[in-house]
Amino acid sequence: MQKKISSPLPLQAVRVTDPFWSREIHLIRDAVIPYQWDALNDRIPDAEKSWWAHNMRAAARAVNAKKASGAYNPVQTNCGFTVYPPASEAPRDDSFYGFVFQDSDGYKWLEAAAYQLSIHPDEKLKVQAQEAVNLIIAAQEEDGYLNTYYTVTGREKAFSNLKDHHELYCFGHLTEAAIAWRQATGQDDLLNVVRRFAACIGRKYGPGKERGCPGHEIAEMALLRLYEETGEKEWLKLARFFLDVRGTDPSTFALEENRRREREGQPPLPVTAERYAYYQAHLPVRQMKEAVGHAVRQMYLASGMADEARIMNDADMLAACEALWRSTVHEKMYVTGGVGGTHVGEAFSRPYDLPADTAYSETCAAIGLAFFARRMLQLQPKAEYADVMERALYNTVLAGMALDGKSFFYVNPLEVDPAACETDERLRHVKPIRQKWFGCACCPPNIARIVSSLGQYIATQSPDTLYIHLLIGSDITVRLNGEEITVRVEADLKNAELSLTVLSGHAHGTITVREPGWMTVSGYELCQCRPHITEENGYACFTGDWKPGDSIEWNFVIVPQVIAASPLVKEAEGQVCYTWGPYVFCAEEADNGKQLHLLRACPEILNTCDMEEQEIGGLRVPVLTVPGKRVIVRPDAPLYAPWAPTETEDTRITLIPYFAWNNRGMGEMRVWLPAEQG
Repeated sequence: MQKKISSPLPLQAVRVTDPFWSREIHLIRDAVIPYQWDALNDRIPDAEKSWWAHNMRAAARAVNAKKASGAYNPVQTNCGFTVYPPASEAPRDDSFYGFVFQDSDGYKWLEAAAYQLSIHPDEKLKVQAQEAVNLIIAAQEEDGYLNTYYTVTGREKAFSNLKDHHELYCFGHLTEAAIAWRQATGQDDLLNVVRRFAACIGRKYGPGKERGCPGHEIAEMALLRLYEETGEKEWLKLARFFLDVRGTDPSTFALEENRRREREGQPPLPVTAERYAYYQAHLPVRQMKEAVGHAVRQMYLASGMADEARIMNDADMLAACEALWRSTVHEKMYVTGGVGGTHVGEAFSRPYDLPADTAYSETCAAIGLAFFARRMLQLQPKAEYADVMERALYNTVLAGMALDGKSFFYVNPLEVDPAACETDERLRHVKPIRQKWFGCACCPPNIARIVSSLGQYIATQSPDTLYIHLLIGSDITVRLNGEEITVRVEADLKNAELSLTVLSGHAHGTITVREPGWMTVSGYELCQCRPHITEENGYACFTGDWKPGDSIEWNFVIVPQVIAASPLVKEAEGQVCYTWGPYVFCAEEADNGKQLHLLRACPEILNTCDMEEQEIGGLRVPVLTVPGKRVIVRPDAPLYAPWAPTETEDTRITLIPYFAWNNRGMGEMRVWLPAEQG
């Protein structure tokens, strides 16, 4: 398959019909978005405060005061990564509350709302979203600056700490929301806010101006998206500047720190970039080969790098993206599609360090991995990219939200013992039950926006080719060589049925469909059409003249698979997990009782597995029952004794999809099970 640049289709061009994903999209629209709007307005009983709407209103009043008086005396605070004032205190009028990046939560919510409006017009939601837009507009300062923390606590300190204070991160999420809002409604009100803010940033940073780059990446891919949306080249230049200055000497972050140290009378620090691996600012981006530091930041940076490689045909940037992909996926990714092995800094650990019980695997990091995968697919349709995107979406991303859409996981471990979580300080970051909201609530609205924009992950297009990356039932309207056709994809994995049918239109071109490794294809049945068929990079490519009634049906089988980790992953040595199709399965206490560590899988007799559907949390999900054994523990067994063969008894182990765990009450959970040998 030749390398062809492709682009996501407009959301209106992909109508998702798949029962599973339709439910998820409707859940976001009907339950999650209203719930999160209440959370942003601090109306959820017994949940942590968001402060988003409060901070926006406080900033708007500060802006109005400036306009009225020509001067503004801010309340001075010292807010860094700790909440100030404590969330337990009642808010003082017009004080800033929460984290310095609190603005971004509402921007992500607004982006999700805009995606929903693109696929399902809803006047009530539009009015609600317009209220959020109006709040944002009111909080923007006259010179275009927009950040409630600095507007409320002291504008004179703005842009003084790009490394930690997230102004450019908030700008990035605002930009993504503004573009989604414009595409959904045709309105430029929020996009004009973004243009003014971007111009404010561009007056300070850029070639021939001050050097600086985001401490938490996303501005890079947001600016590139702004360029592609508007055609305004200044945003392309600013994005490339932020990428090119990153990791170069003298380090922009060291210079920032030294300015603060000078004011405090402290000696300067070295200005070399190598100290800033946590921020992915230790090397120039085109020299990066290993995924390091804060996992979400790394995935967002890699996504921006991939966009730049595509837009600029930048071979060196593409090579760096490919190296980061290999490091992430081949050495540092959990079997569930999660990334970020350590809670220390929410970061990547060393290669193959993938502990199950202390895993961090932040929901946002899996979402970032899906972003990166889709952008790599836009550069080259390669099954591995889509495999990883699918693995992240079906498992860790969905696990981050309860099946009713009203509680969330920030951390996604692969093994949980609630008693240990309550008593072991090393597991303080692991929650055995989903939370209503978080003081740092980056994950819940991030789930809402990626699920709402699922159509842009299902398929991409080039002028003559439709690429179908995810086997999700949908009606897709696309132009091939200037002619429009609508293609229906139907996928029933339970009954091994996959088909593609042209519903309307006439066009000549290529339709490529990914054939994932978990699906064994034996052939195709063609109706009417007689395309030229090739198979490359894990995709079946059908080229021909397409007309209504043309269809392709796949003959295939799906069976459960037993997966083992590389022997280099010492935490999973001698253990296995089970998958079926895109799902990774886990054992849960609700089905198997306590002390799941005593279970032993019997992978050599996989042919006695049973698959059926059961209802969990109102959703019918595939449930796998596999042969196994349980270790017998005698009540009088000593703590230590001479070695003897382990006593076991036969049992059946019930496994459910990982995303569905913790929807039947709190209990133990395990993905990896020790394998019975022989």
